[in-house]
Amino acid sequence: MPGRIPQSFVDDLITRTDIVDIIDSRVPLKKAGSEYKACCPFHDEKTPSFTVSPTKQFYHCFGCSAHGTVIGFLMEFEHMEFVEAVEYLASRLGLEVPREGESAPAKKKTETADIFTVLDESASYYQQQLRHHSQANEAIDYLKQRGLTGEISAHFGLGYAPPGWDNLLRHLTNKKYQHNLLLQAGLITRKSENRHYDRFRNRIMFPIQNHRGQVIGFGGRALGDEEPKYLNSPETPVFHKGSELYGLYRARPHIKEAGKALVVEGYMDVVALSQFELNNSVATLGTATTRTQLERLFRHTDEVVFCFDGDRAGREAAWRALETALPCLREGRQISFLFLPQGEDPDSVVRAEGKTGFEAKLANAVPLPDYLLQQLSASSDLSRIDGRARFIELAKPMLQKVPDGAFRELMLNRVAQLAQIDRETLNRTLPSPESVPKKPIIDSGLVRKSLVRLGLSLLIQRPHLAKKAGDVSELQHLELPGIQLFIEITQLAQQHPDMTSAALLERYRGTEYHKHLEKLAVWDHMITTEDLDQEFDAVMRQLKERWMSQQATQLLHKTHLSESEKSKLRELLQNRRSK
Repeated sequence: MPGRIPQSFVDDLITRTDIVDIIDSRVPLKKAGSEYKACCPFHDEKTPSFTVSPTKQFYHCFGCSAHGTVIGFLMEFEHMEFVEAVEYLASRLGLEVPREGESAPAKKKTETADIFTVLDESASYYQQQLRHHSQANEAIDYLKQRGLTGEISAHFGLGYAPPGWDNLLRHLTNKKYQHNLLLQAGLITRKSENRHYDRFRNRIMFPIQNHRGQVIGFGGRALGDEEPKYLNSPETPVFHKGSELYGLYRARPHIKEAGKALVVEGYMDVVALSQFELNNSVATLGTATTRTQLERLFRHTDEVVFCFDGDRAGREAAWRALETALPCLREGRQISFLFLPQGEDPDSVVRAEGKTGFEAKLANAVPLPDYLLQQLSASSDLSRIDGRARFIELAKPMLQKVPDGAFRELMLNRVAQLAQIDRETLNRTLPSPESVPKKPIIDSGLVRKSLVRLGLSLLIQRPHLAKKAGDVSELQHLELPGIQLFIEITQLAQQHPDMTSAALLERYRGTEYHKHLEKLAVWDHMITTEDLDQEFDAVMRQLKERWMSQQATQLLHKTHLSESEKSKLRELLQNRRSK
């Protein structure tokens, strides 16, 4: 697994990137004083309340409270993941993204780049074989039989791995690729120390792409009776089955347009649906749907529909998907299940009934809450008291997976209704949800003790003020909520005098402090720019006074004082009187 991206690189990236340029290319901005304005891209409005600050390198909407750095904007607006956003910004500057913990980072980057190169070369080879190999007729006939056109096959980059043990191996060896690289890429298999053979033979080949459109692996569909029917690339440095979805790279804009994503079981289903202009489908990679895959889909839409065969295997797969999905069901998200007639799959249904017929079936997909309660009710006799008790017991582990929120409350109400029990009694029988709310990111006392809160907001909005603070390590024992964070941020800003507000905030992405620090970054402390220095001086003076007062109080409560403690107390009391 790749190491973390060094924080110093993220800092530099934030410093060198102009947030105004990035946002303006997506949401046209207009100059408004020292800032820029637009109608917010995250909610509907007629009067612009979305502002971008080139000084802070930060955006904020006064209408919906959306706010963040340039990385945060790309994550929200483009539905990128953090690493994807960093890679995008780095590519614009012509930079390579480094990783921590790599003994030879340059070599590792080269190796990864070589894997992508050889996978791309292999994809081209398979496509050429489909067009030109003497035995490709069987593959072409199969694709035609499945109703696929040459155009759609080319669109998805379908290819052909011909029969034989070392066709690809010989092709790539002739191009000077080493066996070790081919093994790393999952293209060949080692039979013995000096003997290797192609992993894919006599198969229709489906290249699998990552979020950047790079080929990261393959799925191969057997043409004869060879088992397994579908064979996927193994786990490699660039391919992780539980994180990727076949077809997502091409489906992203269509998912956004349709307002939903359709998850099917086979690569051929994705291709066939796309041929009928149902382009918002993706497929898992031969494994059950994972939470990582679901969260990736929810970055692009709030609605996911699973499509399964109506047979026993399909129902079992649906139940596994349901259990995986429950922890992901926050407000606004919807999951449904479409069960096709036994023996049918999306490919066969769309060819028989066309786009209109398939969309009609989609409209009747069963919502996850209904499917869950249907299955639980079918396993219990709700006309009997003991049957209703069984129903509750079956529901308990399911409800425990659902995060706190409106959806969980509505589910609890429905379970109580079906079990003919009042909510209060039901609540006493239930364990707490798995998704326990986190403790407050910054102690709630921080709001009451506004001195530290004010100091934090001033620092985040104007990191250069830290140079006025001097040595703050003496405050580490001051008993004020949030003081440790204040000290940490002050010292961080002192060590990096050119740090912007955005770079400072990115330091805390993924930590318990991030959301609260973002709020402080846009908190209106009602202090004019001209008075900022004086106000921060006042904050530091009061913090040091409180520290002296705290020390004096502690010494006064001691029964016996040493000579040095007596001297310290006299000094502290004298300082207090002189204030």
